Amino acid sequence: MGAKTLTCLSCAQLNRVPEEKLTAGAKCGTCGAALIPDAPLDIDPAILQKAAKNDDLPLVVDFWAPWCGPCRMMAPEFSKASKKLAGKARLVKLNTQDHQSTGARYRIRGIPTMVAFERGRESKRQSGALSEGQIIGWVKSPA
Repeated sequence: MGAKTLTCLSCAQLNRVPEEKLTAGAKCGTCGAALIPDAPLDIDPAILQKAAKNDDLPLVVDFWAPWCGPCRMMAPEFSKASKKLAGKARLVKLNTQDHQSTGARYRIRGIPTMVAFERGRESKRQSGALSEGQIIGWVKSPA
């Protein structure tokens, strides 16, 4: 088995992790943060850009805002899906109210919108609130 490159979602440091260690509590070599967190983390645009470009695991971003009812409805479902997809994909959140230019940069027209990045490029996107099962199915489906 090979190693996967993962960007730390806390300090943005690149880490190489053996595949068999992905679900065994891998931590960042610089800051000690979990590389596969228990729940989706809210990240900033710089970490999103670096992780989308460098990560070997698919990165699924939920673009959301605190005033959005469907976003708040989907949040617990997104968290449950994150736990079930641990080691297969990393799910993160980006607040489009706090980072409006990033929402524009990624052409987010409505929220919630999920965007999957694989090997440095956007592979697919989905708008609208989804259930845990729908999120998992969408992440696992081919681009």
